[in-house]
Amino acid sequence: MNRIPKALSSQDMPGLKIPHTDPGIASAIVHRLLFHLFQTPAHKEIVIVCIGTDRSTGDCLGPLVGTSLSKLKSPIYHLYGTLEEPVHAMNLKDTLDAIYSTHADPYVIGIDACLGQSSSVGCIQVAAGPLRPGAGVNKELPPVGDIHLTGIVNVGGFMEYFVLQNTRLSLVVRMAEVISHSLYDALTEWHKRITLLAVQEQ
Repeated sequence: MNRIPKALSSQDMPGLKIPHTDPGIASAIVHRLLFHLFQTPAHKEIVIVCIGTDRSTGDCLGPLVGTSLSKLKSPIYHLYGTLEEPVHAMNLKDTLDAIYSTHADPYVIGIDACLGQSSSVGCIQVAAGPLRPGAGVNKELPPVGDIHLTGIVNVGGFMEYFVLQNTRLSLVVRMAEVISHSLYDALTEWHKRITLLAVQEQ
């Protein structure tokens, strides 16, 4: 007997991992983000938390994304973490406390750099659930996000601090551009659709 497959939930959907040089990367990231966004109630406030520091080339992916998104000045999302005001290990807990006390039942999107296998360097990942900042450098930090995007900026497994400090800035900048523009496009499209649906239901 044929069975109709159950619709995938955000938690069931496997993570997306795609090289930042892939010609279809923007479309792939936008479609995956839209899938996750449409799984969440429309009333939730969108909060983007970009984690990292401008003091390390490998760890500045998040602040670069945040700075790019801040220049777009969109009312669709609330933003934490830029080059001017980074969210990092020292203030992450306080920032999360402020987010959950300021925003009612927010939908949090976490963004961070990470280390991985040499074959994965330059890949961008989108996945359900929180990211775990600091795990690659043995730091105990609170998890962040209902979904998250990460960029694999260098090879992990040995002398992670040194590796992050000696990551190519050009690679991190290119990945940050892809993430920020794809995320902005996805949120803009999502907001347009839910606004249209709300009007049609009136």
